[in-house]
Amino acid sequence: MREYVSYFPFFCYQYFESVILLSGGGTSCFVISYFKSNKANTMYFGGVEGGATHSNLVICDEKGHVLGTAQGPETNHWMVGMDGCAERVLAMLHEAKNKAGIPIDTPLDALGLALSGCEQESSNKDLAARVIEKDANSARAVIVQSDTAGSLATAAPNGGMVLIAGTGSNCFIRTPSGKQHGCGGWGYLLGDEGGAYWIAHRAIKAIFDDMDGMHKCAHPTEKVWKKVKEYFAAENQADLLPHVYKHFDKSFFSGFTLKLSELANEGDSLSRHIFAEAGGALAAHAAALIQKCDMDRLRVVCVGSVWKSWEHLKPGWLSELAARGVKAELELVRLRVSSALGAAWLAAKEVNYELPHDDSAYCDIFYTYHPEDHSIRNGDHKPHNGVNNGAGEGIKNGTS
Repeated sequence: MREYVSYFPFFCYQYFESVILLSGGGTSCFVISYFKSNKANTMYFGGVEGGATHSNLVICDEKGHVLGTAQGPETNHWMVGMDGCAERVLAMLHEAKNKAGIPIDTPLDALGLALSGCEQESSNKDLAARVIEKDANSARAVIVQSDTAGSLATAAPNGGMVLIAGTGSNCFIRTPSGKQHGCGGWGYLLGDEGGAYWIAHRAIKAIFDDMDGMHKCAHPTEKVWKKVKEYFAAENQADLLPHVYKHFDKSFFSGFTLKLSELANEGDSLSRHIFAEAGGALAAHAAALIQKCDMDRLRVVCVGSVWKSWEHLKPGWLSELAARGVKAELELVRLRVSSALGAAWLAAKEVNYELPHDDSAYCDIFYTYHPEDHSIRNGDHKPHNGVNNGAGEGIKNGTS
């Protein structure tokens, strides 16, 4: 997790109201505007949860009470550009300020952006600068980090793992001692295994390969193909080409995964098989990072709509962890609140303020993995490799 903080030292806030960044000649410079600040006023902290489909923003006071919220479209700067990302963040910020009764020209004490695609220090620096450049009164401090950071801060601020399975996928771990490792998060062309786009693509590719005679599908394809034609308003394979090339919309394409989940709930074997594959792919992310950390017990923050299909992910998840010999006990939790709260918590921490954190109110435990209950004895399962990953069909939906 890399971050860039654009702010003046916290101890100077009693003297300086805002920091304005100007850029010119290919370099950036900071120009300080001197305004006396009234520290008797309420402190305000903001946080943004930014995904590849939609985003959320919250503003809270120094007691952690949410004062205003806003929703917006995706804020991945690789997809919408730096300017587009900054403008979307500011549009949400202004809306939330209005709801909270905060004047637009009153800066927050700190604003944390936990966004999809923010993995590079250089681009995080540019985005923080762009926000301040476009609105010098947005916040006194702008902190930019990856989307995983906000989720981890929301449900496991003292260390743990976050495993995102939304439109795409990403995994990040931080130990109590502060060691950090990441896995995935490379986008739909280079990764995103187990995410909604990956699931939808895998289903459609299975049908195309079956119809073309390339690879005979081991499961009936009729129900999935019917849903494909309904969702994409297609009559044949060729009718899908505009959706994957000329008029490609990743969010819309990924939305087909919801139709697959409905089929899985109805018992369709192909849909269940693909979700089990996704569970194995997500478990592979977790296993890759667990082996880098010496931890006997770990909280895994599961973020994204794909986790709503946990019962169908579970067979592949259990099979993959057992095949890789994962020995750690894993406590899987879902967020009850937006990870924008975690982004706000991180922003406050960067300016030396501790926002209250209520663990019981922020997340729910939905599954605990006990490794001793899921060992592979016959050695007949191969770990996930991104191409032929076994789907774990022989694993039953048992609980531990």
